[in-house]
Amino acid sequence: MRLLSRTARCVFSPPAGGSRGFWGWLNAVFNKVDYERIKAVGPDRAAAEWLLRCGAKVRFRGFDRWQHDYNGLPTGPLGRYQIQAIDATEACIMYRGFDYLDGLEHVEEIKLNKCIYIEDACLERLSQTENLQASLRTMSVISCGNVTDKGIIAVHHLRNLEYLFLSDLPGIKDKEKTTDRLQTALPKLTIELDLA
Repeated sequence: MRLLSRTARCVFSPPAGGSRGFWGWLNAVFNKVDYERIKAVGPDRAAAEWLLRCGAKVRFRGFDRWQHDYNGLPTGPLGRYQIQAIDATEACIMYRGFDYLDGLEHVEEIKLNKCIYIEDACLERLSQTENLQASLRTMSVISCGNVTDKGIIAVHHLRNLEYLFLSDLPGIKDKEKTTDRLQTALPKLTIELDLA
């Protein structure tokens, strides 16, 4: 009986700091990769579903309008809609879901703004994605408190990156050394900084 009451307290009582544990769990569920879904609807559709489920927006190639409504995602033949840009402002995307990015071949722009789950491992994973190494041109990392110099330096694998905007990143301790390393690896890269 004691075990049952202890279990009930763990399940139904919020942790000492509020309900953040519940939301973290829910966000982890939203980020779980469904490989069967990727096969069924294609990588762009599956990634769009993941991103919108997590609160991000996507823009498809050939369209000016950002898609933010999960239920309004366009339908059509497999491969018709290809993600060109991702705006993850205040989205709950996390490392666990980054396998959705593997099949994306046309992403030119990614904006990570106020993403509490984005950390160095996420930027390393993103930078190791072969398709993104070839297609990504513009990237912004803003107010992602878990990102450090290590994560930003990993961006050097994005060989076609032309513009990088970094702002409000308290984890970056040596901005000169970090930007010098990036500039050496990617001489055509324009880096704009708004760091304290």
